[in-house]
Amino acid sequence: MKKIILASKSYDRSELFNRLNIPFEVLDTNFNENDYKGRYFEPIKLVKELAKAKVMKAKKMLANEEKGTVIIAADTIVELNGEIIGKAHSEDEAFNMLKTLANRSHNLITGIAITEIGDSKIIIDYDVTNVSLLNLTDDDIRNYVRVGEWKGRAGAYSIRDRASLFIKRIQGSPSNVIGLPMQKLFEILKNEFNLNLYDC
Repeated sequence: MKKIILASKSYDRSELFNRLNIPFEVLDTNFNENDYKGRYFEPIKLVKELAKAKVMKAKKMLANEEKGTVIIAADTIVELNGEIIGKAHSEDEAFNMLKTLANRSHNLITGIAITEIGDSKIIIDYDVTNVSLLNLTDDDIRNYVRVGEWKGRAGAYSIRDRASLFIKRIQGSPSNVIGLPMQKLFEILKNEFNLNLYDC
C-alpha cells in the first residue's frame, strides 16, 4: 500500500478521507495563493495552476520521503457567471457572498494535482459541480454567518454542515462541493498510480 499525503490543511478534505477509512497524512505547505490569483482569471485555469503549484511545493518539502509516496493537492473556487468568488475574510464579506449566491446557481470548481515521490509524472485535472441555493432572507444569512462555518470556505458556506439546509439542488459530484471530487481521484489513483482506494 502506497503512502498518501494530502497537501492541504482543509478539515473538509481530510474528513472525506477519514469517512472512507483511507490512511493518509496531512502536509500544510503554507502556500500563498495571492500571486496566482492576480495572474490567472479564467476559473478552471486558476484552480489547475494552484493545485499544480501546491503539489510541486509539497514534493520539494517531501524530497526525503520514500519513493512511491503519493501526494495530492487541490484548490476549490466558486464561479458565478464567469466571476471568481473566493473565501470571505469577515462576516460582512460572508454575508455579501451568500446574498449574491442566494436563489441562484453557481459552480464549485476544484482543481486537483497528483504526483509521486521518485517519479516526474504529475496528473492535473478538475471537476465542476453546479449548486443552487434557496432564496435566503437577510436574517437567514445573518443567522448562518453567525455560526462561523463560512471561515476558510469558498463561497462562504460548507455543505457538510448547516448550509445543507439551504442547498436546493446539486448537479455533479457532491464530494467536489466539499473540496475533492473523490470519484475522479479514485479513477486517477487507480489508472495512473496503480493505487486502488478499495485496498486501503
